[in-house]
Amino acid sequence: MKKKVLFVCMGNICRSPAGECIFRSYLTDMGIEDDFLIDSAGTTAYHIGESPDPRMRRAGSERGVEIVGRGRQFETDDFDRFDLIVAMDRENLRDILRLDPRSRHRDKVHLLCQFIPDSPSQDVPDPYYGGSGGFDHVMDLIEEACPGILEKLQNGCEAQR
Repeated sequence: MKKKVLFVCMGNICRSPAGECIFRSYLTDMGIEDDFLIDSAGTTAYHIGESPDPRMRRAGSERGVEIVGRGRQFETDDFDRFDLIVAMDRENLRDILRLDPRSRHRDKVHLLCQFIPDSPSQDVPDPYYGGSGGFDHVMDLIEEACPGILEKLQNGCEAQR
């Protein structure tokens, strides 16, 4: 059974589609992408149906990663569909957990930076209002987290049906 991971940010046009596509590329490079289902979502409805931000796509392209997708909003069914839910920052984490008032799914929701050894930060900063360097920084953080996310999926998650 495939392991399923969902990356979540606020609008689903910068950080979370980058997480989805970078992690997919990481798995492809390892030859194991068919063992996983990867998706992304936003905590808000601001950008439903929109493509990823052109600046994020450019940052990905410069590293050989195509950042694609269509914005969608996180929904409560995602708790049951995914084995691991990766929030980009503490605000996203809080918004996700508000949809789980009984904390039934708390153990499958994590911050991306928790998967970066010795990370000085808890949050992947939102690059939307900044310059191109912010998009590169997001790419760096996601790339650093990929091994830890894979380890969690392989060793610490029960597959959802």
